[in-house]
Amino acid sequence: MTDKKAVVLLSGGLDSTTCMSVAQQEGFTIYALSYDYGQRHRRELEFASQIASYYHAAEHRVIQLASVGGSALTDLNIEVPDFQENLEIPVTYVPARNILFLSYALGYGEVVEAQSIFIGVNAVDYSGYPDCRPEFIQAFQKVVQVGTKSGVEGSPIKILTPLINLTKGDIVKLAFENGAPLHLTNSCYKGEDKACGRCDSCRLRLRGFAQAGIDDPIFYQQRD
Repeated sequence: MTDKKAVVLLSGGLDSTTCMSVAQQEGFTIYALSYDYGQRHRRELEFASQIASYYHAAEHRVIQLASVGGSALTDLNIEVPDFQENLEIPVTYVPARNILFLSYALGYGEVVEAQSIFIGVNAVDYSGYPDCRPEFIQAFQKVVQVGTKSGVEGSPIKILTPLINLTKGDIVKLAFENGAPLHLTNSCYKGEDKACGRCDSCRLRLRGFAQAGIDDPIFYQQRD
């Protein structure tokens, strides 16, 4: 087992799985971390478990977090909208999600003595979430430096975002080149047996596969 250790935030979707493929290619021993945060379906956690096994993760933890509500992904009374091109933060934004996720990953990383945390945030083709921007990652890295034992001792855990400046098409190409198990990934917000093909996440994913010239191996209710 390599001395390089990384915590990889694994949702079971395309981006986090691509991140895991990058960590594996770079020779890290992988500690996978998924979250049950009250999302409207658990299919992504089932896929995450399969993906962690595929990559022979040293450990895969699923962390229970109480939902704070206020999002179509955590409140069944808020409908998941079909894809819309706009500049507003959508109702699928989960308040402070990546702050919570990274905070737990940071504590876990210190315990397992990881050097890095991989997170699949993207600032190019994304749904307008403020916690997917470079400014957020830079700010959180400062928190690592001043708020952790490893940070104040001069060896802060690095927050790695290999996808942050990639288009969705670039992400699909990278996943394909790395041999990532794309057939095991789930991106749909609705969590039905077949991906809906209409929500933000499905449309961005389908656009990425089209840009990459690669056929998406999962099943959809509709493909436009």
